[in-house]
Amino acid sequence: MQTTLNTKLEKKPLSSRAIETMKPNDKTKTDSGENSGLRIKCGAAGTKTFFYRYKSPLTGKLVQIKIGNYPTVKLANARLQLQELKEIRRSGRCPASELKLKNQEMKKKSALGIRGNGFTIEDMVELYLTQYIEDKIINGKQVKDARKPKGQAETRRTLYGDAVRVLGQKQASDIKRKDISSLIIEIVNRGANVQAGNVLREFSSAFEFAIGMDMFDDEFSNPCISAKNSILKLGMRLTSQRRRRNLSDDELRQFLRWLPGSVFTVTQKNILRFTL
Repeated sequence: MQTTLNTKLEKKPLSSRAIETMKPNDKTKTDSGENSGLRIKCGAAGTKTFFYRYKSPLTGKLVQIKIGNYPTVKLANARLQLQELKEIRRSGRCPASELKLKNQEMKKKSALGIRGNGFTIEDMVELYLTQYIEDKIINGKQVKDARKPKGQAETRRTLYGDAVRVLGQKQASDIKRKDISSLIIEIVNRGANVQAGNVLREFSSAFEFAIGMDMFDDEFSNPCISAKNSILKLGMRLTSQRRRRNLSDDELRQFLRWLPGSVFTVTQKNILRFTL
């Protein structure tokens, strides 16, 4: 009976609370169900890292690939990235092997002087977009990457519209918290709170990707993390404001025709009618 209980506990899905309470050198925690293969480890320094462990379709051996560090990468985002990696594996490709190829390409670029003083914010953004977000051609084959086409275009627009526009020619290693904070505050002041949040999130991910690719010195830390903390202390919203909107007569008729055949339960349908 005790064995059965332990098995049930082991299959319990990961939760943000469980991750937050992890301490250095705790036992690696694993996710379950459709997210099986997702693991998180808390290192000696307290850094909590998501990774995907799986059997390579190329070698049949167990391998793992880093997804990102918590809380920069939230549990929900880690699960989304996990599904993307699983899709790559289901197609007969090995995510870890493809990442290794990317690393080799970046090392070649580093040898050409991109790293260090020649590595600008625009270089970093392009690295993030072309090597992680956008599709690419490898050995004559199109390789799907982290986002669908619409998401790829939106991420490029988001980063170039503000991050590259303001900081593009600055050296990435010289960017400080105040540079990021000033950029985000500028966006908020023009009334684009959601855009500000999107820029901060993608910019932070771009830094994390470059750090993971060893494009900075070991002591470099992601300036977006401290900038986010400063912005939140100022009470700035990086999400949309609540708004009120009424359905037009045509929308109301369309909704009422659609509702009876919807997948909602009878109770949910009655609640929606009562709300109207």
